[in-house]
Formats: sequence, C-alpha cells, structure tokens
Amino acid sequence: MGNTVVVGAQWGDEGKAKITDLLAIDADIIIRYQGGCNAGHTVVANNKTFKFHLIPSGILYKNKTCIISAGTVIYPEALKKEIAGLLAENINLDGLKIHPLASITMPWHIDIDGISEDKTAKTKIGTTKKGIGPTYSDKIGRYGIKVEDLYDKEALNSKLDNILPLKNKILKEVYGLKEYSKNDILNLCNEYAEIFRPYVFWNWQEALTTALQDNKKILFEGAQGVMLDIDWGTYPFVTSSNPIAGGAATGSGLGINAIKEAVGIMKAYVTRVGEGPFISELENDIGKKIQTIGAEFGVTTGRPRRCGWFDAVIAKYAVLVSGLTSIALTKADVFDTFDEIKICIAYKDKRNGKIYNHYPTNVYMHKYLEPIYESHKGWKEDISKCTKYDELPLNAKKYLTRLEELIGIKISIISVGPNREQTIILKNPMKI
Repeated sequence: MGNTVVVGAQWGDEGKAKITDLLAIDADIIIRYQGGCNAGHTVVANNKTFKFHLIPSGILYKNKTCIISAGTVIYPEALKKEIAGLLAENINLDGLKIHPLASITMPWHIDIDGISEDKTAKTKIGTTKKGIGPTYSDKIGRYGIKVEDLYDKEALNSKLDNILPLKNKILKEVYGLKEYSKNDILNLCNEYAEIFRPYVFWNWQEALTTALQDNKKILFEGAQGVMLDIDWGTYPFVTSSNPIAGGAATGSGLGINAIKEAVGIMKAYVTRVGEGPFISELENDIGKKIQTIGAEFGVTTGRPRRCGWFDAVIAKYAVLVSGLTSIALTKADVFDTFDEIKICIAYKDKRNGKIYNHYPTNVYMHKYLEPIYESHKGWKEDISKCTKYDELPLNAKKYLTRLEELIGIKISIISVGPNREQTIILKNPMKI
C-alpha cells in the first residue's frame, strides 16, 4: 500500500489541495481527517478554479470515495453551500461520505467565536470566526452534537435538554447574546438532517475494513498546518485540532499501521494568516512582492497573508513532530524574477546572542528572536513550464538541494504553477 498523509508543514495555505488533487488520481479513498470550514483548499483543474472548505479535494475525480471523517467539525450551512457549488459545476457527488461521528457546528458556536475574538480577548488569536474552536471545545467538554444524533430523536432531545440550559446561560449572562429555544434548535436539526442525509456513511466500519483487506489506496488530507497544531503549534495562536500526520489516525478511525507515507507540503517561502509569531516575516517591499506574485490572500477570509523567507527551523520541527517522509515544495515559480533568495537557518536572541538551531516552543520569547539567513542566487528564468527536474535552472536546483540538506528529507514533488500540469513529480508516494 502507498497510503499517504498530506500534511501542511508550515502555517497552512501551503498548497495542500493541489497536491491532494494530484495524488488522488492514484487513490481509491480520500479522507479529510480534521478541521472545519475555516480551511480553504484551492484546486485548478480543466481551466477552472475550485475552492474547498470541507469536502476532500479528490472529489473532482470520478469513482473515488471522499470522506469527511469523525475528526472534522461541520457547519451544515457551509457544507450545503459547497455541495450546491459543486453540483452547479456538474461534479458527481456519489462518492461523498460524511462520518456519523463528525461533530456539528451549532449557531451558538458561531456566536461565541465571533464575540470572543472581537470583544473579550486581550490577545487576538486570528480566528476565522467560523465557530471551529467552540465546536471542538464542546466536543472535548462532551457537550457536542454529532451527525448521528440528528437521526435519533430520543438521543437528540436528551442531549439538548443537557446542552441548551448551559449554552443559553453562557450566551445571555457572559456574552449578552440571544438565547435559543429547544423548538428552534430541533427545527434547525431537522434541516441539518436533510442536508447530510444523502451522504451519511453509516456502514463506515464494514467499508473501511474491506478497503484495508483489499489493499485499497487511501489518501489522508489535513487542513491548516503543523505550526497551527493545537499541541505542537505556536500555541495559543493555533487551530483547535491536530493537523500533524498523527491526527490522520485519530481523525479517520484508521490505525497508524494504515499510514505508510507522510508528505509535508511546504512553500518555497513561508506565509501566515492571523495573529502569532513569524520570525522570518518580511514587512517590507520584498514581502509585498512575494505576496503579490504568489497571490497570497486567504481562500476562506480573503485576508492578505503575511509573507517571509523559507524557515528551515520550523521545517525541521515539522519533520520531527509529524514524521514526514518527503516534501512537496510549492510555489517555487514565485521566485523566478528574484536576484537573491534567502533561507532562515537559525534564530538569534537579541538579548544575549544565543543561537537556536531547533525551534523554541515558548512563543512569547519570539519577539526577541531574529532570523539568521544564508543567501542564494536567483535563477532569473521562467520555470512554470518545466515538467522535469533536469529542465530546472542550475540555481533552482542548488536552492532545492540546500533545502533538502537543511531539512533532512528529500523533496518528492515540486510545484511550479497552480495547474495540475505544472508539477514535477520525482517520487509518487502513492506508488511506493
């Protein structure tokens, strides 16, 4: 089996959807294992641009099973909109499956997320205000509603009797927001049930057991990135789930022995949306140039992404905590016109001169750290039409080789443009 996890190895927005889309052609099953509609995955196929938030990127291929799994949180209105958009493009959704154990984002999650970020927090996290954090909080607090609850009136009534009094008290007394009646929520849950009904994956245990026995190839798709992981990221400026490769096992319901390869998606530079530390950030004309050429604006929010030079320190950290076996490097073509390209190889503490070659997890000291760079000559050529490694300019090859040396693992895929065809595949992990 070449079962593979696609992991964002920076702060998200690395181009996971394109790589998932490319690898999905060799997969039988594609599983989105965590996150919610705060994710934005863009795929360019057949001269059309598709933007996914919940549905696995492999849905554009026929005869694939695409699962939104139990590790995800689903805002039904967002899913409904995404389904309608794909149906309008005549995309067949017969293969779409929604896990009955996936958690549902309820209206109060949206309410609390928005007002918490706007008014109550002294330090903004940079949330997309999609209710993701509050949904995961309720899941962990055992106050969550799952997809399967929508089809069991007794279970749903019992849960709401426990959940609503507490939520309404919090909404009214803590946030000064409106309360919800049980009848309103029951009616809403009936609407949600109809949205999910054609896609609920009731026989997931039998289907996945059979898939493993038949050596079907499985591709696991994560959202966000390692540096946004709730345990291993720049806490508290993180998401509320585990994007790391290990999250694929817990989020999909398939054990770790089902995973053979973990591909870390890294841009040839680094970007970040929202708040939080970013040591190699370029708050100058070079950063603006990267942002403009790379079209660095969030798929979900439209927010401009902060841009900086490639950071080998966080790259090595991602390899360690996510068990990466290779790298898919994206947006290498953004540097086509650059005279000089830099790589952050370490950090220096401005207070005492201490050098950090490994990632310091105390993010509150990052304001005292400055990047140590090494410089490389640009290639000054258009590489967007290169389809083989040998076609790349010498300086581009030198840059890629140096990244491999610094990170400690090989590059398996190089993306030189947004389209499927603008890709150099050195090793296909799905075929190992």
